[in-house]
Amino acid sequence: MIYPIVMYGDPVLRKKAKDIEKGTDILELVNDMYETMHAAHGIGLAAPQIGKGIRLFVVDGTTLEDEPKLKDFKKAFVNPVILYESGTPWGFEEGCLSIPNIREEVERPEKLRIKYFDENWNAFEEDFDGMKARIIQHEYDHIEGKLFIDYLTPLKKRMLKGKLADISKGEVDTEYRILAPLKK
Repeated sequence: MIYPIVMYGDPVLRKKAKDIEKGTDILELVNDMYETMHAAHGIGLAAPQIGKGIRLFVVDGTTLEDEPKLKDFKKAFVNPVILYESGTPWGFEEGCLSIPNIREEVERPEKLRIKYFDENWNAFEEDFDGMKARIIQHEYDHIEGKLFIDYLTPLKKRMLKGKLADISKGEVDTEYRILAPLKK
């Protein structure tokens, strides 16, 4: 099932998500999230982006041909906790399915260690770096109630204010279904 993507301005995107009770059957939801993400041509999707305030996100970098290190990077992260981030912060232009048509450079640490469960409740503790770390950090921010635009300077945020207001009203062109909080 393909869900509509929740747009900027919806309160669910600003709330810290709640843990999922261990053992809950989430396989169908995880598959729906992959389907939703692929339909929107995304490489990551967090549960709050489909209106669910739970600690779950999926990533799939396998579609990025110019990133060979991501050819096997397809995972679900359930109740994840970033244990630490390290390394020199590096900038990269990020976008977000919940903030369509806006891309800005964001600085993030190059490495992280994260513990999480997969969709079958197998526990993992892993290190990621480079683009894998960035994708995880971006999606992890979503379950913490944070968005990539929160990293921008006050001036950049002011410059985007009108576009963000339009997005929250649903006045934005996307190739995927959206759910805008202020749409009339």
